[in-house]
Amino acid sequence: MERGKGMKFVGDSRVKANNRKPNIPKDYSEYPGKTEAFWPNFLLKEWMVGAVFLMGYLLITVAHPAPLERMADPTDAGYIPLPDWYFLFLYQLLKYQYASGDYNVIGTIVMPGLAFGALLLAPWLDTGKERRPFRRPIASSMMMLGFISIFYLTWESVDQHDWEAAAQQGAIVEEADINTDAEGYAIYSAQASCIGCHGDTMTGGAGGPSLLDTEKTPEEVMDVIINGIGSMPAGLFDGSDEELEILAEYIAAHGQPEDE
Repeated sequence: MERGKGMKFVGDSRVKANNRKPNIPKDYSEYPGKTEAFWPNFLLKEWMVGAVFLMGYLLITVAHPAPLERMADPTDAGYIPLPDWYFLFLYQLLKYQYASGDYNVIGTIVMPGLAFGALLLAPWLDTGKERRPFRRPIASSMMMLGFISIFYLTWESVDQHDWEAAAQQGAIVEEADINTDAEGYAIYSAQASCIGCHGDTMTGGAGGPSLLDTEKTPEEVMDVIINGIGSMPAGLFDGSDEELEILAEYIAAHGQPEDE
């Protein structure tokens, strides 16, 4: 070969000028069964799986509507709220003495912050290249501890909750037809213990039953107000005897006194 023909000098190296190949990636056919094109092959499979799950969610939504409760009543002091299922473990955590009351900050910020922060730092705490769980003790232990803790707290929250009382306090009831202009209603609404437990329309709540279903006479209603009954303590009424009589007649008449 003659000097200078078909050769280029790069430092001390000699590279043929016409020997460079274009930088073209290998075709997918060279890796049978191991890889595929993202578009449209892989993306089409993702869309199909997503469509199946979406139809499943829609069917579940139609078959089991959202468990809506009655309209919120700010006067119902006995209402016990319950978060959605994915927050039940945090809700259960606040029931323990060391995470509630004076230590509320520990149960709401410190403990959840440490737990989720540890999970976020897991990739940096365990930098091993192993894929098998038993070869990654730090990451595997943290994940198992997190899963067991969340599962246990969620289970305890579901087991300890009074579901019958929750269904009763959230039951949607028809709006009561009571005479709110009557003197008895003015006395009723002025008593925090009455309206706080039985609601502003006397339909009841978590703290007390509906007064519209009572079959008691005015005298029996007065006896209950004075002496209490069941979980209702005695001596809650702070009005006069005349107001007590008017209130008892109003409740016995289901909010529709005849003389009004």
